[in-house]
Amino acid sequence: MAVDPLTLFHHRFVPPEPNRSPLVLLLLHGTGGDEDDMLPLGPYLAAGAALLSPRGRVLENGAPRFFRRIAEGVFDEEDLVHRADELAQFVTAARERYDVGSRPMVAAGFSNGANIAGALLLLHPKVLDGAILFRGMTPIAAKAPPDLAGKPIYLGAGRNDPLIRPYASEAWAETLRGAGADVTLQWSDTGHALAQEDIDAARDWLAGKFSPARPDGRS
Repeated sequence: MAVDPLTLFHHRFVPPEPNRSPLVLLLLHGTGGDEDDMLPLGPYLAAGAALLSPRGRVLENGAPRFFRRIAEGVFDEEDLVHRADELAQFVTAARERYDVGSRPMVAAGFSNGANIAGALLLLHPKVLDGAILFRGMTPIAAKAPPDLAGKPIYLGAGRNDPLIRPYASEAWAETLRGAGADVTLQWSDTGHALAQEDIDAARDWLAGKFSPARPDGRS
């Protein structure tokens, strides 16, 4: 019997509010988070947007993640590809089940969540209409550059991040630009944790790229 992709992930769905943001935000937590972790961020980034927040299916010493890693900053690429496929199936099923298929979907991910969102961009580029990637890095070397022509992507990087050095953030931005994406690399004088300035800047960027006045999500 085929598995319903919607059952792959424990998740929360918050319906959109009428006449507010046209978006669906795919909220993707960092290591140790769950389906509730990013929910408070959603309304701040885009008031009234639909929210879809899954929990990662991999456990690392009891902490949920979206894919396995071999060491800090060294990813299990075979598992990453598999988990990105699962997440793409889940997102596609959720859009249909919750009747939000006509709305632009933007991922908002932190750390491990940003990296699985980055894998979706590289391996399943049609799944997302844009992305906010906080403290992410290049997740995998794509065999062929995806077509991300004009796709808006926000990279929130910390100049003092001990896990992701500035050169890694720059390299990730260049990889995405090389695929045609419209990339904004925003720096803050912080470490790996998010600060209010990160969230404020991302909210302003999102409002500029996906105006509530346009139901198709285009600016």
